[in-house]
Amino acid sequence: MEFDRQKFTAALDTIKQNYHSSEQPVNNQTFTLHLFDILPSTNQKLWQLIEQGAPPGTVVIATEQQAGKGQWGRQWYSPPGGLYLSMSLAPNLPAKQAAQLTMSSAWGIAQALRQIGIPVYLKWPNDLVISKYKLGGILTETRVQQERITKAVIGVGINWVNPVPETGINLQSWQENHPGLISSLEMLAALTLMGIVSGYHYWQQQGVNALLPSYEKLLNKIGCPIEVNGQQAIILGVSENGDLRVCLNNDGETPSSEIHLPVGTINLGYS
Repeated sequence: MEFDRQKFTAALDTIKQNYHSSEQPVNNQTFTLHLFDILPSTNQKLWQLIEQGAPPGTVVIATEQQAGKGQWGRQWYSPPGGLYLSMSLAPNLPAKQAAQLTMSSAWGIAQALRQIGIPVYLKWPNDLVISKYKLGGILTETRVQQERITKAVIGVGINWVNPVPETGINLQSWQENHPGLISSLEMLAALTLMGIVSGYHYWQQQGVNALLPSYEKLLNKIGCPIEVNGQQAIILGVSENGDLRVCLNNDGETPSSEIHLPVGTINLGYS
């Protein structure tokens, strides 16, 4: 499946004209697009381009990835038919805010898809889901100098027409009962990029205290019970630094207590 640059440009222009956002930089955003048939990783290739002087807003898209990565270093299965995309940013943020880059990107992409009628939710920490099935994921990588993030790459994989595992779903199969919402891979790429930019600018202009409530409204497991070190707990939300907030259900004789679980300490699953 080839990616059509002209079709992408037309889709991006249409989306910019109709995008529901009060953030003017979103509509003025320009992208430098690099297309490849096969890459080990779009993130890896984009870092190489950044080292060669590529500016913020540079985008790498591949038809297929052979060494794509997901959360916790897991391999991201990336056969032809999916969207495999990475975009560069130059945020100049405190290093401790790295998780907020992922949160703003995930929220922005979900909002962009929801605006056209696709009921995307978020699974902590970085997954896009529909009806409890994984639609896509986000992998953010950063470079830090003097405790500040100076460069960042937002990598996104979204299932379009590619085969998926039992826990996954692609948009083609979902759209069999909801036709016409997204007509092409190029349109999906344009929506994804606008989502990243919109989420980023919303977070930068409104702050994390405004982003978090909107982000948590889309979390698919708030209020769900989980087990933490043998204790029953309830998911409350997410902290500013990206930790999962849970309330431990104690024995009834002592008050319940809230604890924070860093990314990588628990897997919420898809059931």
